[in-house]
Amino acid sequence: MTHESVLASMQRTLDTEMAGLSALRSSIGRDASEIVRLLAGLEGRLICAGVGKSGHVARKMAATFASTGTPAQFVHPSEASHGDLGMITTRDAVLALSKSGETREMGDLIAYCRRFGVPLIAMTAGADSALARGADLVFLMPNAAEACGETRAPTTSTTMMMAAGDALAVALIEARGFTANDFARYHPGGALGAALASVEDLMHAGDELPLVALTASMGDALIEMSQKGFGCVGVTGEDGRLAGIVTDGDLRRRMAPDLTQRRAGDVMTADPMTASPGLLAAEALRRMTAGDRKITQLFVTGEDGRPVGLLHIHDLLRAGVS
Repeated sequence: MTHESVLASMQRTLDTEMAGLSALRSSIGRDASEIVRLLAGLEGRLICAGVGKSGHVARKMAATFASTGTPAQFVHPSEASHGDLGMITTRDAVLALSKSGETREMGDLIAYCRRFGVPLIAMTAGADSALARGADLVFLMPNAAEACGETRAPTTSTTMMMAAGDALAVALIEARGFTANDFARYHPGGALGAALASVEDLMHAGDELPLVALTASMGDALIEMSQKGFGCVGVTGEDGRLAGIVTDGDLRRRMAPDLTQRRAGDVMTADPMTASPGLLAAEALRRMTAGDRKITQLFVTGEDGRPVGLLHIHDLLRAGVS
């Protein structure tokens, strides 16, 4: 094959799958809303099931739902017929994937759901199929052409199923008000975990905080800075609220023979940038590096304005926040 024919083939595949996705978008109706409503009120788990390529998509769907706040797991219909049906309780719901809706291995799963009143959601292109007839709700897929032509291997159909699962998961996220902090609890590792870490997860707190009073001498402030080792000291007022910060840069700019005799309140930078404990670490890094004035330390304050932590840019870089 020539370079041009390879590109033409790949582009034709993408065009076919995009046409399927466009048809899917246009076909979404009230049943999809009912499915989201059912899943939002689910007390148990979402059981995702499918055979062959649909099974691979079902596995991915289960992983996506589980990571976004909906307890979910994959059950293979064949294994379900040999004992795994016992994993499914009346508090669960089943999402069964089959393009034709006539997958033989689905029979026992459909019968089990009907017998015990387990809500069954069908994702299929077979509107009059056994799966659709046995389901409580049907996410009807367009009967779009597969991208591989005569072989009819699942391509467009699995792409549409994958996208439909993502659409359901995102709708559930928005329906529940699922936040990035919620998401972070399910993704503590790797780059994603670092990006979703909160300031509270990385900050220094308690006795580690370098703090002095407004009226403290700069001699005492320098001792506090040296002992705590962050290159700064926070300055608090009589009410305990953070009034300012003295950094190494402030010392260089105000260097004079009488510096140690001056008060911390006279040398500090007033009203410094702060962060709340729940702020995403990635947002804290953006604040520290945005604009012309770069900072390397960021005090963390509670709702009352009192300092509860200190975040150094090195803490963010070590954690892999970017």
